Amino acid sequence: MPPLLRKWLGRRQRRVEGIRARLGFSMALSLLPFILLGLIQVRGEYQQQTTDLKADLQLAAERSVREAESAFNRAGILLSIIAPEGQAFDCNARLNGLVNRIGEVEALYRFGTDGTVLCASHEKEVARFGDVRDSDWFKALAQGRSTSHIFLQTDAEGSQLALAYRATRPLGGFDGVLVAVIPTSIFSLSTQDIPLPPDTQTGLFDDQGRALTPIKGLTFGQSFPPLKNWLKPHSHEAGAVLRAKGADGVNRLYAAAKLENQNVYAVISAPAASPWFWAQTNPIRFLMLPLAAWLTAFAAAMLASERIVIRWLDYLDRIAAIYARGRYTIRPVQAENAPLEIRHLARTMDELAENITRRDAALTEALHEKDALLREIHHRVKNNLQIISSLLSMQQRVVEDPAARAALGDTRQRISALALIYRTLYQGEDVRHADAEVFLTELVGHLVASESLRGPLVKSSIEADPLSIDPEKLAPMALWLVEAVSNAQKHAFAGRGGELKVRFKVNGKTSTLEVEDDGPGMNDVTSGVGVTLMTAFAKQLRGTATTRKADSGGTIASLVFETPASPETAVPSRSEQDL
Repeated sequence: MPPLLRKWLGRRQRRVEGIRARLGFSMALSLLPFILLGLIQVRGEYQQQTTDLKADLQLAAERSVREAESAFNRAGILLSIIAPEGQAFDCNARLNGLVNRIGEVEALYRFGTDGTVLCASHEKEVARFGDVRDSDWFKALAQGRSTSHIFLQTDAEGSQLALAYRATRPLGGFDGVLVAVIPTSIFSLSTQDIPLPPDTQTGLFDDQGRALTPIKGLTFGQSFPPLKNWLKPHSHEAGAVLRAKGADGVNRLYAAAKLENQNVYAVISAPAASPWFWAQTNPIRFLMLPLAAWLTAFAAAMLASERIVIRWLDYLDRIAAIYARGRYTIRPVQAENAPLEIRHLARTMDELAENITRRDAALTEALHEKDALLREIHHRVKNNLQIISSLLSMQQRVVEDPAARAALGDTRQRISALALIYRTLYQGEDVRHADAEVFLTELVGHLVASESLRGPLVKSSIEADPLSIDPEKLAPMALWLVEAVSNAQKHAFAGRGGELKVRFKVNGKTSTLEVEDDGPGMNDVTSGVGVTLMTAFAKQLRGTATTRKADSGGTIASLVFETPASPETAVPSRSEQDL
């Protein structure tokens, strides 16, 4: 992942996990009752409107029944008046005159006891009804089960609404049936002064669910079976409202009222809006008002938390970031205007910065004192080692045995190398670590210079990578170098001089120190004090010492060991990492 993207994602994650995001989430949850309360109120309003709509539908159905009853009552009175006349002279003309004078009746008929037409207001319509003896309404009137009956007459020309009236003789015997055909256009079921939805539809139905008046649309149809069962005699409760899907698939409410003494019902239907549909038609009351209340409360709570808490925490966070960079002179003085808890936190940070400043000064002073004491110790150790080296040099001059003199000379070189370590430490900037490049240059120069007066000239060159190393690792490396250079002086440069090359390379986890001469070469040596010491020093460094023939013909002594860890650097502050 690219560094910039990783840094950006890190900042986003801190924002999500920060107090703003968590506080905002908590406030959003705590303010949800605003929306729930709004939804409950909206549901209550919806239920109340549904109840009011049911009451309005029932009232409209009852009013429509009264208007329909008036029309049928007027037609019934007319039939009761003309019933005693029987089959008088010029019956057809009399019925035709009545139809012409009364606009509410479309046609009049008189049937005999056998169901045949005795006379009609229009002679050409005599055959409209045909044989009525087997019809339910004629049988009911003939048997005296009812005095009047409303039915729907259907023929080739269409359907007509008819009122049949039972005629009786003076002694009460059956004397035929009078029928008045009433135009369905006179029935305008009233919904005036009643607030109903625009898609409200009305109609007259018999107890079989058949429409007695023209119905527009698909509100009532054959695909609406509940209406037939609902309108069955003795199954319809007064004031009950049916909720079902109409033939158009829309949920509707149905209210019905029955005509007195007739199996005819006035049915009125209106769409029943679902809560979601009602909410869509009332978006402000359903959604906008609760949401606006929730947003207002949320914004007010967030603004208050921002002004009272968040901005002061951001201020203290900036102060803490400055402290993390080591600048303790800054004080959170602006927090004096903050709330009490923030002021207490600011005072604690102020006291913390003051204490850190005092302790830092004390630690710095103690460190300087310790550094001075350590330099003095290194200086005295170096002086003592030089004294020992001088004593060995004096002893070397009085010893006549060449082997003993050589042994004393080698020991003196080793002690001088150790003394050089301590001199490098107390003269350097860091008393605890030495620069390998500087130290190796001085050590090789000292070793070559110490032998230059007793033999031919030896030229030396050094290639060294910079590396800070502590005395614990520097001592075995220096002693190994002393042994390697001494071997070259004894075997490669004795009596002839030559060129000495020293290379120190840092290769990541391992480092390599090599000493190369241009001598005639030497046989592999597996024993002796020098080889033993070089192997021991290599083990102290967790490395290996080897010798091989150089391309120039000389010998290369090589030491490969683990690269010593550099001094720990200061950990960057959080604010610096964010930059």
